[in-house]
Amino acid sequence: MSDSPYTKLSREEIAEVEVGNTSITRSMSVALAAAFILTIVSVPVTQHIIEIRAGFAESRAWVLPAAYEISQHPRQAWTALVNPANGDLMGRLKDANGVLMLGFQSYEKALESDSFIARAALPHAQAFTAEFLGLGNEQVYLGRDRWLFYQPDVAYLTGLGFLDPSFQRSRARSGDSSATKAIQPDPLKAIIQFRDQLKSRGIHLVIMPIPVKPMIEPEFLSPSYLPPLPIPLQNPSYGAFLKSLEKVQIDYLDISHSFAEKKRSTGRSQYLRTDTHWTPEAMQHAVALLAEKLRAVGLAGTAERIELDRSSQIIHGLGDIVAMLKLPATSRLYPREAVTIHPVLRPDGKPWSADSRADVLVLGDSFFNIFSLEGMGWGASAGFVEQLSHALQRPIDAIIRNDAGALATRELLGQELARGRDRFNGKRLVVWEFAVRELATGNWDFVPLKAPARTATDFLVLEAGERRAVRATVRSLGALPRPGTTPYKDYLTAFHLAGIEGDSAKEAIVYLQTMKNQQLTPAARLRPGDSVSLLLTSWTDAEAQYGGINRGELEDENLLLEEPNFAELAP
Repeated sequence: MSDSPYTKLSREEIAEVEVGNTSITRSMSVALAAAFILTIVSVPVTQHIIEIRAGFAESRAWVLPAAYEISQHPRQAWTALVNPANGDLMGRLKDANGVLMLGFQSYEKALESDSFIARAALPHAQAFTAEFLGLGNEQVYLGRDRWLFYQPDVAYLTGLGFLDPSFQRSRARSGDSSATKAIQPDPLKAIIQFRDQLKSRGIHLVIMPIPVKPMIEPEFLSPSYLPPLPIPLQNPSYGAFLKSLEKVQIDYLDISHSFAEKKRSTGRSQYLRTDTHWTPEAMQHAVALLAEKLRAVGLAGTAERIELDRSSQIIHGLGDIVAMLKLPATSRLYPREAVTIHPVLRPDGKPWSADSRADVLVLGDSFFNIFSLEGMGWGASAGFVEQLSHALQRPIDAIIRNDAGALATRELLGQELARGRDRFNGKRLVVWEFAVRELATGNWDFVPLKAPARTATDFLVLEAGERRAVRATVRSLGALPRPGTTPYKDYLTAFHLAGIEGDSAKEAIVYLQTMKNQQLTPAARLRPGDSVSLLLTSWTDAEAQYGGINRGELEDENLLLEEPNFAELAP
């Protein structure tokens, strides 16, 4: 033991002594407390002022800030709790808890998206971390040479096999709340059901999974993956999936190996540098493969031949993944890409359009929309279906919608049938395309494809060419978008309106654009009970421009059977 009269103190003991002997004057403590309180209070107060001023500027009326929307979620949970249709007490408690949890989660996400601090600071912080640290975000991976990759595409390759029982159980549980649409995770069951539904109408099905970017371009994602390492990469379950399709005699077109060979032989990338989608040349290669497939099965040469022409156009675009990075508008970190597209023209010189009388129906997602839907930023009238129609010189019918290729187009088909329009009439072949990641991330729910018995309703439906200005009250609405969380720039939301034209019995279903170019529109602020002035247009007239955009539908299945209109806020 040391004879020193001094004892060495530990760091913790030194800190305790110093804290215990720190003296702060009363004025200093008041100033520090006031500064802390001011910092905490200034953020919500500033947010309130910004939202109130914005709401007043839009509608010339006081608008309650979004923070108070949390009050609606306990009411919705209480409604679920007391609803006897939800079963016994435990079942009602589970449903109420699901409603409350989902409501709080959507509330938190909405506050995060609308926060002025997030809007002001996040883009610059993301620009710094992207340029100097090489970091993306929860949706985007930064690759080599300014390449960008979508997180779900990478997860499809690095995760468990999508047919793995444990993986499917986990996905099924992820949607078992009454507040969300239940997830059916098994693609084989849904594809077999759809094949049987078509077969009962004498229609042949061909499915077409589209490879995603990291399958073909992995060397731009990881420096350790360099040629001549083999491509395409694939999910562990994909081989078994194709074998199962063959076993139940479902026709398919797998283009992934042909894409890999095309890349090896040409030395050119098959996908856009900053986008989730393919290049026009790669798309054209896929068109040639499908056209060859359709000729081989003997179902492509039965229609009347039409003379279609093509033009050329150079487009300078910025990829959809860049938008998810939420960079400042002034950022030049990712320059625009130049591509040459080939818009398809009808014999009268007008842009190509789908023909509902054709005997081939194509169901597709954003891979078929990328050069077709102008809002995606890569031109118009030059997408996959247009090129297929040109290659075959024949009319084609099409239902294309961005995202959710596992479910969305089948649901649209079901809605068409329920509204009395038989889209299968005269059809001999259906091509069903979806991004291959949907096998692991999509909802493969079963969709009835029959026309139910309907009673007459008093909903306002505009005829083609008709426009009308109306004032109405919002009764309910579908899901609202979250900017920056998907690779798609635009979004529509369905609204159920009441009190049309002063008649309390008159109702209408309308689609309003609630996101444009990854920015929420004023329509996104509408809530149940709001009174609104609108300019209505027939959905028949608007569908060609807006039909392929993602949509938030109403939850009431009966309302989905009503004919919609398109609407814009009146100035």
